Amino acid sequence: MKNKINYKIGIISDTHGLIRPEVLQEFKGVDMIMHAGDIGSNDVLESLESIAKVYSVRGNTDNGMFASYLPKTEVVKIGDLYLYLIHDIDELDLNPAAAGFNAVIFGHSHTPKIKEQNGILFFNPGSAGPKRFKLPTSAGILHVTEKSINGELINLNKEDDT
Repeated sequence: MKNKINYKIGIISDTHGLIRPEVLQEFKGVDMIMHAGDIGSNDVLESLESIAKVYSVRGNTDNGMFASYLPKTEVVKIGDLYLYLIHDIDELDLNPAAAGFNAVIFGHSHTPKIKEQNGILFFNPGSAGPKRFKLPTSAGILHVTEKSINGELINLNKEDDT
């Protein structure tokens, strides 16, 4: 009998060198973590790796030695489903449906967003780093089963709602 797929994936972006304690708490028990760029430092990745395996991509502010090994895009396969990780959705140079992807995870705008289009889930967890403008600090969770991917946004600081 085939193993059932039931993954919980922590989704984070735009940390800019900051790992909030709320992120570590919310991501406890995830099966993996995907960081959609603007990481800020290797310390961020090391903190996340203490929780689960991390897939990450380089953002437009990721520079220097720590970022030199980070890819611009990453593909993660879970069962028969494919997730595409990129920092800036405006740099997407393929048709996700034609390429066989089920979800596109991205960051850059600091604006949390979950949208389904042509059967593809587009998921931006927002920014988990320093608060900017009037945007919330947020992260996300993807729930992945054999045939479905569902996203959930997490507001990291409830007082940011003011």
